[in-house]
Amino acid sequence: MLGAVETRSVSPVFVGRAGELTALTEALSRAAAGEPQALLLGGEAGVGKTRLVEEFTARARAAGAVVALGGCVEIGADGLPFAPFSTALRALRRELPEEFAAAAAGQEGELARLLPELGDPTGHEPAAEEATARLFELTVRLLEGLAADRTVALVLEDLHWADTSTRHLLAYLFRTLAHGRITVVATYRADDIHRRHPLRPLLAELDRLRSVRRIELARFTRAEVHRQLTGILAAEPDPALLDQVFERSDGNAFFVEELVASHESGCAATALSDSLRDLLLVRVEALPEAAQRVVRIAAEGGSTVEFDLLAAVSGLPEDTLIEALRLAVGANILLAAPEGDGYRFRHSLVREAVSDDLLPGERSRLHRRYAEALEADPALVRADERATRLATYWYHARDAARALPAVLRASVEARKRYAYAEQLRLLERAMELWDEVPDAVRAALRPLDYAESYPACSRDPETPLRHLDLLAEAAFAARLSGERERALKIGRTALRILDSDEEHDPLRAAWFYVERARLQSNLARGDGWAEIARAQELVRGLPPSAVHAVVLGIAAGWGMLRNPGPGAFADAERAVEYARLVKAEATELSALGTLGSLMTAAGDPDAGLAQLHEVRRRTLALGQFHEASRTYVNISSGLEGLGRSREAVDIATDGIASARAHGLVDSAGWVRANLAESLYSLGEWDRAQEECELLLRGGAADTKPGGTALLLLARLAVERGDPGTAAGRLAESSARYGSRDPIPQYTLPTAHVALQIAAAEGRLADVRTGLAAAAEAGFPPGTHRYGWPLVLTAVTAEADARGLPAADAGRAAALDLIRRCVRSLAAPAPVWQAYAHQVSAELARAEDRATAERWAEVVAAFEPLDRPYELARARHRHADALLAEGGRREEAAALLHAAHTTAVRLGAQPLREDVELLAARARLAPLSAAPDAPRQPEPEEGDAFGLTPREQDVLRLVAAGRTNRQIAEELFISPKTASVHVSNILAKLGVAGRGEAAALAHRLRLLDAPA
Repeated sequence: MLGAVETRSVSPVFVGRAGELTALTEALSRAAAGEPQALLLGGEAGVGKTRLVEEFTARARAAGAVVALGGCVEIGADGLPFAPFSTALRALRRELPEEFAAAAAGQEGELARLLPELGDPTGHEPAAEEATARLFELTVRLLEGLAADRTVALVLEDLHWADTSTRHLLAYLFRTLAHGRITVVATYRADDIHRRHPLRPLLAELDRLRSVRRIELARFTRAEVHRQLTGILAAEPDPALLDQVFERSDGNAFFVEELVASHESGCAATALSDSLRDLLLVRVEALPEAAQRVVRIAAEGGSTVEFDLLAAVSGLPEDTLIEALRLAVGANILLAAPEGDGYRFRHSLVREAVSDDLLPGERSRLHRRYAEALEADPALVRADERATRLATYWYHARDAARALPAVLRASVEARKRYAYAEQLRLLERAMELWDEVPDAVRAALRPLDYAESYPACSRDPETPLRHLDLLAEAAFAARLSGERERALKIGRTALRILDSDEEHDPLRAAWFYVERARLQSNLARGDGWAEIARAQELVRGLPPSAVHAVVLGIAAGWGMLRNPGPGAFADAERAVEYARLVKAEATELSALGTLGSLMTAAGDPDAGLAQLHEVRRRTLALGQFHEASRTYVNISSGLEGLGRSREAVDIATDGIASARAHGLVDSAGWVRANLAESLYSLGEWDRAQEECELLLRGGAADTKPGGTALLLLARLAVERGDPGTAAGRLAESSARYGSRDPIPQYTLPTAHVALQIAAAEGRLADVRTGLAAAAEAGFPPGTHRYGWPLVLTAVTAEADARGLPAADAGRAAALDLIRRCVRSLAAPAPVWQAYAHQVSAELARAEDRATAERWAEVVAAFEPLDRPYELARARHRHADALLAEGGRREEAAALLHAAHTTAVRLGAQPLREDVELLAARARLAPLSAAPDAPRQPEPEEGDAFGLTPREQDVLRLVAAGRTNRQIAEELFISPKTASVHVSNILAKLGVAGRGEAAALAHRLRLLDAPA
């Protein structure tokens, strides 16, 4: 009977799915042409996903592709971290040993977290928040390397069981995979994805990616069920049987097979129970008792169970076990695993039905036997699965005393693999078990064995592990896995315990407050200073400790960003001192990096930069790549702050290469943002824009580097004559930065761009309001690089608007405020001294006392510097002053020609128009010609914008603030005619409103008498 079932239950004919198979094979073809493909394949349990994947992989192999399959593993309620990727990488290593070794060269220690066969994981940095992203980047790069010269089909099955780390890695892969001949297909059981299923948000996120295609498998139609039955029976099915099977299966391919198997074994399809579980158990119950026993044991062992483990748990003689397995395989209930010597259920629905049919006591007894067998012989399972499986077995065996140590050991293994989400779940399970465990068991646990993430745990290795240690480790894992709300909740629980007299421990409390400060900042709920200050109070007066050093280092870092001054400097020095005393090298290097940045900004740049370079050298040598990337960020930023933009570009370029080499994508984003800023300063605007767009395409739009990129794009837009686009970019940037934690390096540049947009649109009142707000917040030490451009924009707007009646009322107060800002700004480098000269010259222009000599000093200050845009602006103003003084026309022409060349190269349209108009008004040679070409005669009527004399009269009245009716009365025309003139003027000037027209008229001196 079982032989008949074996030959007839599965159709040898592939039925339906032509469109879906075509989509998969076409994706493989596009991948073979060098365009990576990503597909999601969903469908209810039993609908035929596995059969479709088998057909696709067979065709892929026939086409010469390398196929790697990996399946998510269900063990209790927890999946193994990265299980499908580990299995797939193992298959790729087996298929392409030499190519795999070459692609993984130099990163074996990191990739061992996914594939333990590569060696012991190295370079574990407990404090490195980018550790997981680094592992993900290296994994993507490995896959791209393997698929560089060959087509690879990577199939990841059963995502509905995927652990959190697997889901995160898959999302990262789908977002960033850009090179290689690779097709990634991921399958999931759609009917399991309920509203709160953890896969649901991932599917929604991936749906938004244009690079990901989603395929949903529908049930079979009646015609397709007919074809399936024909294939199974190798004959035309009886019409009555077809009707019964189609009605009962509702087109589910797996149910069709089960119904046919029942019919073939002598059971009438119409007599089957209405229960799905009963249907799935029919074939199991037809097996002999020994085979049924083996199937029940296998159902509790996990998705795949090794033969030796089955033998140990079942206690059956080897021959009896083999015979039982042969019968189960022959009945299409179990299958031999694709690799190794294990067995798995042909369909997970059958395993679930068998498991559900067990009695509660029977289930826990089986788990105990699995755990005892595995403890007696750990070699029964693969080493990378051992800890997780043992923890699961003991937990479901309901033996808290044995489960707690096993769960804690599994949490350590998850931490080593950067599977922080799984570590958190295991730690939460440990806390659940904590009170159920006898005191003697807890007393035998040691912090150094199970908790390493915060320094307070390592003070005394003989102190038993405490509940607070688990809370600290869980809070840390929650933050690193992105569950910040959960981390905050855990921290609040710990601090409530520490507030009690029995658990008073200032060092532990200080650590939790520091963690809370990080979370407050990350969640944009504040700047975290209150928590840092509380931590400082708690450690004050205590002997030097690792926690003390961490608190001081965090306080110094906070001050470096928000209030750089003596306090931050002192905290950084003490953090270095304390870290050296307790030999906390990672904390020491972090504090040294902060100290070097503070020194650079505070007027000792040579010493500060030298220290940063030394920290970079040491961190790279120690493998602390996250901290090394931080030094690249700080060095390039420090150099830019000193006006040494060319050096900043070089170090930023090296920093991006280093960050990418070590998989630090987020760090690369910070360095790239600095690179774009320095390229902008150097006048390489197109390259700066490319770097910003690359940064945003790389997924940084929701991060602070993404905010910086958007802000720089806004600045480029306004300086290229598109204030509307600039305003949109500015709004996006501000949303990235948030408003709960004002940091000068973000708020001052944001205020500057807002002033630029307001000035371009003729909104002088908004310029004044924005400057006043920035001045009230102040210009802390080291922020001169942001303050000078902001003040220059404000004073230039005042100078451009001189003579406007609406601007005269507040001019004196505005200029006084500008002078106060100037007195608070340092000028520690030649570039900022040049800015100081330019601000002074614009102040003079705003008060009608500008001279050519003063502007000549500004030009001379900028000429040795690599600041082409600022130099072009200064040359324009110098030429304007020369022409206003009535002489040296040849010199003015040369200045305007040089300024025009720069403006054209940069695409700085407003500056170009200003220069061209000044040349036209002065009747100089066209700027496209040589600077010494003869001047052209001025048109008899109109100006460079084509304004007629009547339109110039109207423009004067618009600039004086007159309404259309007032203009009509003064010029003796109708209001309608006045309105037509105003509309023509706005169109010719290319402005959006009357205020902008008035500002432009005064800035370009359109209403002055010709020179």
